[in-house]
Amino acid sequence: MVHLVFSTKNREPLLQDECRDDLHGYIGGIVSDCGGRLLRAGSVADHIHLFISHPRTLAPADLVREIKIGSSKWIKERDKCLSAFHWQGGYGMFSISPAHREKLERYIGNQAEHHRVVTFQEEYRRLLTLYGMEWDERYVWD
Repeated sequence: MVHLVFSTKNREPLLQDECRDDLHGYIGGIVSDCGGRLLRAGSVADHIHLFISHPRTLAPADLVREIKIGSSKWIKERDKCLSAFHWQGGYGMFSISPAHREKLERYIGNQAEHHRVVTFQEEYRRLLTLYGMEWDERYVWD
C-alpha cells in the first residue's frame, strides 16, 4: 500500500469542489485498470492524496504516469476552461504499513480542514521529513 501525493502545476488552485468526487472516481478506475485498488482519495484545490493498493506488476513511475495522463485528459475534457491543465512533474510516493491504514485514511479524508491552516508546501515538507527523505527545494516545486 502506498500514499501518493502530487499537486497541480505550480500549485494552481484549479481542482473545483464540485468535480473532486468524480475525479477521485475516475482515478480509481485508472488504478483498477492497472491492477491496483484506490483505497481512499482526498484533494483540495491545488493537490491530491491517493491511498493505493499498488499493483504488483507495474512500476511506481508507470502507475503515476497512467494516473496523471488519464486524469489530466479527463479534467481537460470535462472543463474546456482547463484546456491547459497539468499536474506537477514530480510526486511523492510513500510505503504505508497496514498498521497505519486507519490513520492515513482519516488524514486523507480531512484534507479540507487540514489545509485551512497548512499549505501544500508545508505539508509536503512534513511528509518528506516524516519518511526520512532528503530533497532539494529547486526540484520539488514545479
